[in-house]
Amino acid sequence: MIAVSSDGKGELSELRELLRTAGVASVGEVVQRRDHPHPDTYLGAGKVQELREQVRRADANLIASDDELSPRQERNLESALGMPVIDRTAIILDIFAAHAHSAEGKLQVELAQLEYNLARMRGLWSHLERLGGGIGTRGPGETQIETDRRLARDRIAALERRLARVRSSRSVMRSERERSQLPTIALAGYTNAGKSTLLNALTGATVGVGDRLFHTLDPTTRVLRSGGRDYLVTDTVGFIRKLPHQLIDAFGATLEETRRADLLLHVVDGSAGEEELMAMVRAVEDVLDGLGADQPRVLALAKADLVDADRRAELALKHPDGVLVSALTGEGLDDLVERLHAEFARTLERVELLLPYGEGGRLAELHELAGELDRTDTADGVRVTARLPVQVAARFAPYALARSGAGALAHGDGRP
Repeated sequence: MIAVSSDGKGELSELRELLRTAGVASVGEVVQRRDHPHPDTYLGAGKVQELREQVRRADANLIASDDELSPRQERNLESALGMPVIDRTAIILDIFAAHAHSAEGKLQVELAQLEYNLARMRGLWSHLERLGGGIGTRGPGETQIETDRRLARDRIAALERRLARVRSSRSVMRSERERSQLPTIALAGYTNAGKSTLLNALTGATVGVGDRLFHTLDPTTRVLRSGGRDYLVTDTVGFIRKLPHQLIDAFGATLEETRRADLLLHVVDGSAGEEELMAMVRAVEDVLDGLGADQPRVLALAKADLVDADRRAELALKHPDGVLVSALTGEGLDDLVERLHAEFARTLERVELLLPYGEGGRLAELHELAGELDRTDTADGVRVTARLPVQVAARFAPYALARSGAGALAHGDGRP
C-alpha cells in the first residue's frame, strides 16, 4: 500500500497508524504541497505520474489517501493508476466495522458505510451503461444503478428505525442513571490516548485495551467509589483528526454521553511531543465544541511511565492544570481522584436536615448520594449535615433545617 496526501503539512503518521490498525502494510508515501486538491484527480498530473512509477517500483496493490476523496477523484485516480484507491473515511469505517461489538455500534457502522457508499455506486455499473439508449431511454446499466440505490436507501431507512428504538432504550437507561443523581464523568480524548486503561485503573473494571486506534467503540460505564461517594464514569469512542462527518452523525447517540456528563475528563497521551499533543487536544476540543459540550473539564496527562524528567518539566510548565498519571504504575491516580472531588465540590451545597426515625429509606438514600456526612441522633429524629448537588438537595427540602449556598431554602420545621 502507498499513502498519498495533498496536505501542505505532509503529515502521514496518523494515516500510517490507521492502516496498521486495519492490518495493511505501508510501503511508500507521496506528498504534494498545494493549496487545494485537484478537483479531478486529487493530485496534479505530474504527481500522478510520479505515483504511478512509485507503485510499479514498490509492487503496491492499493493506494490510500489521507483526505476524503470525491467519487470523481476516486474513479479518475483508479483509472490512471490501474488499481484500487481508498480514502481516509473508508479506512476508518473499515476499522469501526471490525471493532464494533454492541448491537448499536454495528448498526451505526453499517449506516455510516451505506451513506458513504451511496454516492459511489454509479461507478460499479459503468460497464453496463454503454448498453443503454439515448435521450428518453433507460438502459439496463442505469436501471441496475437505480435499483441498488433504492435498496440502499431502503436499508438506510430500516437502520435508522432500528437505531431509533435502540436509542430509545438507551434514553430510558440514561434517565434511570439521572434519577439516581450520581455524579457523571465522561472520558474524552484522542483515540489510543489510554482512556480505557485509565477507566480500568480508576474503577477496577476489566474493559479490553489495545495499542491500536479505535480499540474501544462502544460506550462503557463503570462506578468509581471514592470518599464514600459513587461516581459514574463512562468511556466513549476516541476522537481523531479529520473525523469523518458520517461517523460524527452515526455515533451521535454515543457522543451524547459526552455532552450530558457533569464533568469531562480529557485524557491526553502525555508521552507525545508537545506539537503532537496540542494537535490532539485541538482535534478533541473541536469535536466537543461542535457537540455543545461546555461542562467543566479536567486534563489528565496519561502514560506518565513513558515520560522522562525533561518532558515532565515541560508538561508542568505548559499544562499547569493537568494531572500527570500512569494507569499502569498508579502514579498520580490519587491526585486525579482528589482533583475530581474538588471539581464536583464546587457544585455542592451544604444542607442541614432532620429526618424522622421512620424515614430509614430516605436516610439510606442520603448516605448513598452524599457519601461522607455528619449525623446526630436527637429526640425528634436524625440530624444530618451533608453536601449535595443542587438538584438532589431540592428533593430533601421537606426535611431542611437550614441550607447555605446558592438557591438556599427557607427554614423548615424538619418534617415532611
